[in-house]
Amino acid sequence: MKTTCGILILLMIALSATSQVKMKRSDGGMLFTENNKNVLFYQMEPKNKDGQYERCNYIHPLWSLNGTVLTEDFPADHLHQRGIFWAWHQIWQGNNRLGDGWEIKDFEQEISEVEFISDKSGAAIFKTEVLWKSDKLRRLGSKVPYLRENTTITIYPEGNNSRKIDFEIHLLALEDSIKIGGSEDEKRYGGFSVRMVLPDDVTFTGEQGEIKPQENQMEVKDYVNVSGTFGEKSDKGGIVIADNSENPGYPQNWILREKNSMQNVVFPKENVVDVSKTDPIVLKYSLIIYSGKMNDSKIQKIIK
Repeated sequence: MKTTCGILILLMIALSATSQVKMKRSDGGMLFTENNKNVLFYQMEPKNKDGQYERCNYIHPLWSLNGTVLTEDFPADHLHQRGIFWAWHQIWQGNNRLGDGWEIKDFEQEISEVEFISDKSGAAIFKTEVLWKSDKLRRLGSKVPYLRENTTITIYPEGNNSRKIDFEIHLLALEDSIKIGGSEDEKRYGGFSVRMVLPDDVTFTGEQGEIKPQENQMEVKDYVNVSGTFGEKSDKGGIVIADNSENPGYPQNWILREKNSMQNVVFPKENVVDVSKTDPIVLKYSLIIYSGKMNDSKIQKIIK
């Protein structure tokens, strides 16, 4: 089934005219810039490939500090993967499967509101409200929203050859007995994911040093630093993906790939979890985009 997503309300609030990170409406979504350099693009309007895998509510492109595109969209090996995204394979209402947000089957997102705030630090605070719908849940002939997602993305100014981006995702059920979960295999992948360009010399490191990606979930505390040589200029740099100690199940497990796939901070680790109608699931992650090298002490200072 074709998936659609719509924009009902666009609300922008500028609290500071001196913001370093700025936002402007662009074809298909919102473009964030700093000093006239591209930072990231948030996809608001429906985007598909030959009528398939229609999606919105994700980030692509994400640019390096030197202007190289770091993310991929509609990669040939996994057409459903898209830049920086958060999605789950299993979405249930009781025993009724509503859809698959990961592979974008029976899954619709309606962006009902966006809000832009420029704070005094120069950061851009971008807030979204997104309603999840499915053809499998209708009343009086209309699709009924079964979950409300409220996400805040905070994009900090560049400094010391790095830029931090924070994500806070709230998931609140609008109907009874809503559950979400990862893939129904031994991997259980699902949740916050980064589909990034992986150079031939890609290296994964963490607090304890080098990490060797495995087929299934693996335990890594706090963060994974994905580094290598990017772009035509052969710039050294990378992306740090950071878990948050306030996340449910912290430290969360990871699925890491050296080629042809995303990097995933897994939630939930196993089975499915209930989504409450009163107390939202709150998931927090950070990215550090950097050029050159990034050691553990600097990473810990930035993410804390």
